[in-house]
Amino acid sequence: MNNPTYENVHNQFKLNGFHLNREDLCRVAYSFIKEGEDFEKPVGDFLLDWFDSKDYIEMQTSGTTGTPKTISVSKQAMVQSAIATGDFFDLRPGNKALHCLPVKYVAGKMMLVRAMILGFDLEFTAPSSHPLRNNETEFDFVAMVPLQAQNSVTELKKVKKVIIGGAAINKTLEKQLLKLKTEVYETYGMTETITHIAARKLGEKAFTVLPDVTISYDDRNCLVIHAPRISDDVIVTNDIVELVNENQFVFLGRMDNVINSGGIKLIPEQIEQKLANKIHQRFFIASKPDTELGEKVILVVEGPKQDFEATLYDELDKYEKPKEIVFVSKFKDTSTGKIMRKESLK
Repeated sequence: MNNPTYENVHNQFKLNGFHLNREDLCRVAYSFIKEGEDFEKPVGDFLLDWFDSKDYIEMQTSGTTGTPKTISVSKQAMVQSAIATGDFFDLRPGNKALHCLPVKYVAGKMMLVRAMILGFDLEFTAPSSHPLRNNETEFDFVAMVPLQAQNSVTELKKVKKVIIGGAAINKTLEKQLLKLKTEVYETYGMTETITHIAARKLGEKAFTVLPDVTISYDDRNCLVIHAPRISDDVIVTNDIVELVNENQFVFLGRMDNVINSGGIKLIPEQIEQKLANKIHQRFFIASKPDTELGEKVILVVEGPKQDFEATLYDELDKYEKPKEIVFVSKFKDTSTGKIMRKESLK
């Protein structure tokens, strides 16, 4: 297909082993809604929305860039996004792919769109934290969140390419995944960019943008995304980056998390990277109001109170060193496994 539109389904597309065209998919959608399992109902709803007469889909944003809200996304822009992903990762019609993400969110919707537009042989499974358990199939392409990847390290050898998104990959997981022959990428994107607009091959430092995307940054050093095929507007993010060139950037941290301590601006994510090999529980860097410094740096650790070695802060600069450690029994997470920093401290 030269110029696929959202009305087309690729003639090589298969769902759970069956070749299905548009009419078949609408029938499947009705049966999912009427008698499907819990995870199949949103799939049915999405398929009917995809094939209705409107040229857009309404989606919920995940809430990482602010309050979750409903936005309208053009179906043709979703098709363009699917094509860009296919080009970037060199995906082909007939590739065997696994769908293991909730269709309620953009990543789950886009995996279905990629399959229908690019002609994948798609196996569909309920979203779970162990998506490859008891599955002997060899896959060409799988998309996961970090928690799923963490629980699938031993089974990922059956997969050629994996993309991981929704939350950052920690250093420990990256080390485990680098030992595999599998090609693993961390993706960068948000609902507003219709999933990822860039990806970083594990082991590399910078993210590389997908075809037809260019980047710049604003006066806050935050990433600005120009993706005319996906969005008419320029997308201004709150992500602090270092631009390598017009196609590559290094993610430093989020503007919303920046701490101003004694006039020094600190990026928590940078401090967290330096501590990643020394703390084995989940943790993050935050701040508390301080009369002297304005804000003081604190270390927030998930789990019971414990003592750390005196060398814990050896790699940190003077201003980066936490003045206090706070223990929280359980962090609050978004649906994709991102720690909700402010909510976890309440």
